[in-house]
Amino acid sequence: MHQNGHSMTTEDVEINILLEAIYQQYGYDFRQYNRASITRRIRNFLNKTGNNRISELIPLALHDAGVFKSLINSISVTVTEMFRDPFVYRMIRKKVVPYLRTYPAINIWVAGCATGEEIYSLAILLKEEGIYDRTQIFATDINEESIAVAEEGIFSADTTRTNTNNYHASGGKHSFNEYYFTKYGKTMMNRELKKNVVFSTHNLSVDSVFNEMQMIFCRNVLIYFTRDLQNRVLKLFDDSLINNGFLVLGTKEDIQFSIIAGNCNVIGKSEKIYQKKWSGK
Repeated sequence: MHQNGHSMTTEDVEINILLEAIYQQYGYDFRQYNRASITRRIRNFLNKTGNNRISELIPLALHDAGVFKSLINSISVTVTEMFRDPFVYRMIRKKVVPYLRTYPAINIWVAGCATGEEIYSLAILLKEEGIYDRTQIFATDINEESIAVAEEGIFSADTTRTNTNNYHASGGKHSFNEYYFTKYGKTMMNRELKKNVVFSTHNLSVDSVFNEMQMIFCRNVLIYFTRDLQNRVLKLFDDSLINNGFLVLGTKEDIQFSIIAGNCNVIGKSEKIYQKKWSGK
């Protein structure tokens, strides 16, 4: 047995068995995630639980739903901020919004939304562009805890300065503090920003398409996937987008060598914004 040209260590074997067990028992498929990243996260979880070997986690994860949940949350945690990479949001205002304006109803899927900073960023942008009221945002993530945080819309006040700077750099039209209030060291986003948002768990590696999306936002998620899983997910996005719909990826991600490369035009090269070509279907 060799993996990527190297001999397999016992740890590799244990991780394979653990990920296979999670898949068989719960339907969560982490088998094709970036191995270095998943190994690091499983080791961290192992240290927290006080077990010595990854193989000891297998019966625990299979028989104790609580352990399984904590493990999933450790494996799938992502860190983000509001209006991350402000130049991306500037390009959305400039190149994507004029298209969105032409639709009577707009569907946007934020896949891998983590703790929700992107959802609120998009909601603010759409509000300022006057199209939030006819937009439905589908916010999904594999991590139930993250989704709960996203739905609550309460963040640490420590991030307020970064978020404010990002907002202004992204072409924000108002004062950022119009969108939240601070209480007990927490920042609470205005409730109206989530009135058109549906939050749900969704597993990109096994779940099916969301139909008829004008825009799909999936930033800094694909970097954790192998090439095969990236292709599966990109195909899922392609099938979920309407003709002329937009796909927004993270700045380190690309569709260049992917299964859908020929189906899209590049709208923002450094922003990683793509537009699905019109097909005769």
